[in-house]
Formats: sequence, structure tokens, C-alpha cells
Amino acid sequence: MIRLKRVYEKPSRNKEIKVAVTGVHLCCQGCADAVESAMKNVAGVTSRCDMEKKTVALTASDGAAAEKALEAIAAAGFHGSTDNAHLTMKAVSSTPQGIVKRLTVSGIHNCCGLCCKAIKEAIAAVDGVTGDTATPGATTFQVTGAFHAAALVKALNAAGFSAQVRR
Repeated sequence: MIRLKRVYEKPSRNKEIKVAVTGVHLCCQGCADAVESAMKNVAGVTSRCDMEKKTVALTASDGAAAEKALEAIAAAGFHGSTDNAHLTMKAVSSTPQGIVKRLTVSGIHNCCGLCCKAIKEAIAAVDGVTGDTATPGATTFQVTGAFHAAALVKALNAAGFSAQVRR
């Protein structure tokens, strides 16, 4: 589960907030459609995906709506950095500590071969990983080896993906 910092004072209900989320994995129209679909369920928010720049531009009616939008992006399996220090996406907080031999990754966006390729590249960059079962379209898969779970989450986040991990 993604946890967001609440370090801002709640803005007035009438104060519109614009947030740019960068580094989001947006390789195809399926990715952009998944983000847009997630935003449809968030009241008071409009969004626009730019696949070329790998950004999602959010306009929210207030801070609470912006926070819900970021949570919806994460729940859809995406991750990115914001241009607002008070509204940030954070990595999974329940990541197992230390070296693990197997993790189940779930809730990640993986709609096509390009998504899967990016996921596999992120996984392969983690020291100690020896294999994975990720295939295009699979939102749950196994990662094996002797590696730090936090390093796996960090690599997936850096590639623009959000995911839950468990032993």
C-alpha cells in the first residue's frame, strides 16, 4: 500500500492545485488509458497523460482531492515523482527487511510487452536477483534469488511502477 505524506496545511476548498507527476511508466495507450480510468473515480480531479514525457498532469479542487488522485495512480500500478513537496508518492511501507529469497509482486501495471520488458529490466538491475516469472499482462509474479526487497521496490518505482511485495 502506498502511503503519502500529509505535511501540508489543508488548502481552502476553493484553491485549485496543479501537480505534475513525472517518471510514470507510460509506454503505450493502454498505460495512459489505465491512468485516465483510475482518475475517473476521483472527484474534483482532471488529468492529462503525456506519453512522450512520461508525465501525468493533475488539476485538483483541493489538497485532499490531489492526494486521492496520487493514491489512485499508485493503486493502478504506477509510480512517479511530483513537483509538489507536500504531495508525494512513497514506496510500499510494508517491504520485508533484509535479504529475501522469493517475493510475490502484485498490483503492478503490466498491460503489454513493453511494460513487461521495463519491469524485467528493473528487476534485473537488482543485485542478487536470479529470476522472475513476469509475463506480459501478468499483474502478479514471483522474483527469486538472494536480494534486498527494498532494492526491488526502489528499482520498480524508478521505472515508473508501483507494486505490493510480500514473501
